[in-house]
Amino acid sequence: MRYAYLAAEGKDVPIFPIWEELLIGAVAFGILLYVLGKYVYPKMEETFRARVDAIEGGIQRAEAAQAEAAATLEQYRTQLAEAQTEAARIRDEARADAEGIRRDVLAKAAEERDRILAAGTEQLAAERQTIVRELRAELGTLAVDLAGRIVGESLADEARQRGTVDRFLSDLETAGRR
Repeated sequence: MRYAYLAAEGKDVPIFPIWEELLIGAVAFGILLYVLGKYVYPKMEETFRARVDAIEGGIQRAEAAQAEAAATLEQYRTQLAEAQTEAARIRDEARADAEGIRRDVLAKAAEERDRILAAGTEQLAAERQTIVRELRAELGTLAVDLAGRIVGESLADEARQRGTVDRFLSDLETAGRR
């Protein structure tokens, strides 16, 4: 009431605005809303949509890149497992080949050893035969000379000499085997 009284006297009451200012303010506010609605909000909406698309596109690209990286990692792991399996197979084959080569070398060495031993045995047997013949001849000559000295007659007849020597050596061999 007091304010109505002040207004009736013609004094300005701060609670009741002047209607002309209200009208100008309303028109200015309308113009501001029109300009904002026509020019600013569409630009802001476009910028906002572009940012949302960029963010969502970035997330999608990141997810796609992450999925691709996971697939590549799985592929590399598979290739690594295959390579390790292949390396193990090659290593086993190499060991088997080395074992086969070792067996071949040992077999060839055994054959060579047996051949050398057989040749050595044959050579020893041949040399033994030669030495036995030489010793028989020398022993026979010595025995005939000794027997001739003991008996006092010459045993120069070759046939008799050989017969005597052969009997003597046969007796020696028979005695040696007993």
